[in-house]
Amino acid sequence: MEAQRVLEYLTEVEEAAEDVLSNKQQIVDLDKKRNMNREALNALKHELVSEEKVQVCFGNMFIKFPKAKTKEMIERDQEQLDTEISKVRQELKDQLNHLNNLQGKPELTGYNLSPLSSEEVESINHLLKS
Repeated sequence: MEAQRVLEYLTEVEEAAEDVLSNKQQIVDLDKKRNMNREALNALKHELVSEEKVQVCFGNMFIKFPKAKTKEMIERDQEQLDTEISKVRQELKDQLNHLNNLQGKPELTGYNLSPLSSEEVESINHLLKS
């Protein structure tokens, strides 16, 4: 009976740890894609040839697409990636807290902090200048 409870506990801890690792890898993969999009936007911006159409890779083929439409698609994709990364990071925080609770560790302090908004930074800078 005791061995069964220990086995269930270890299984639950292992599943929680696997979820954490899976989310970390998902964030890395999404961030790689976001960086590739950034590179593509930068290449579009600094392209020497001022052609109206550029070649875009979709899957395993290249298609000529209008430059403005391509830029718009990449920017929309960037917004979706940012949203998804934020969502996965929040899930990761919840999963880490769950894993710590299972292991009997205290909740991470300072882990739920969020950065200052641009308005808050401007207010602080204004106060410091005075």
